[in-house]
Amino acid sequence: MNRLDRKIAIITGGARGLGRAAAEKFATEGATVVIWDVNSAQGPATAEALQQKDLQVTFMSVDITDFTAVQTAAKTVVDTYGQIDILVNNAGITRDATLKKMTPEQWQQVIDVNLTGVFNCTRAVAEYMLAQNAGKIVNTSSVVGIYGNFGQTNYVATKSGVIGMTKVWARELGRKGINVNAVAPGFIATEMIETVPEKVITMLLEKTPLGRLGQPEDIANAYLFLCSDEASFINGAVLSVDGGLVL
Repeated sequence: MNRLDRKIAIITGGARGLGRAAAEKFATEGATVVIWDVNSAQGPATAEALQQKDLQVTFMSVDITDFTAVQTAAKTVVDTYGQIDILVNNAGITRDATLKKMTPEQWQQVIDVNLTGVFNCTRAVAEYMLAQNAGKIVNTSSVVGIYGNFGQTNYVATKSGVIGMTKVWARELGRKGINVNAVAPGFIATEMIETVPEKVITMLLEKTPLGRLGQPEDIANAYLFLCSDEASFINGAVLSVDGGLVL
């Protein structure tokens, strides 16, 4: 308990799924959590539900594809709390289609959120972390960013790109006391996987040595570890949390 005591943490895409699990986990460990999300219905509801558990969680409506909006949001967090200690770039979307059927719009939507959004948030928040010579940044990649996946050209491109950016930023920011790492989730039981056909889920379970889908808490625990003092000498790493899945 209290591994993140007095830390100020921003979690993007925190209204539901992995982000919500992380927000609750971080707040339980003593952090003040600010959720950035475009879901103006679910975001406040999530914050209120966690506040009812006596957790320090607030919501800000932030479009991470808009750099100016992200800069303004980061300044608001610093003006309110005095610092930003943790950034979890968790927000992401899918627009799946095979290469032959994928539209330029589907390609660009995923690039804008999953890749440019990560750049925007890190660029804006890093300014404050550099000034304090300390910080933890965790970027959400995916197991498919390592191995590829049928029908996900856009998504895989972004998640591979996130790994590349993580390694660059680990080199650039590490000397200033900022740890930058990535988590590569496998297939996790969230809303995002509800559209996957049952036969595909069965196949994935057969390929996973642990024999189950991951739970949001599995990813939240990985985020927590990488943002804690226990991970102070881990930088530029990609932590796969996939139950041993081999694609």
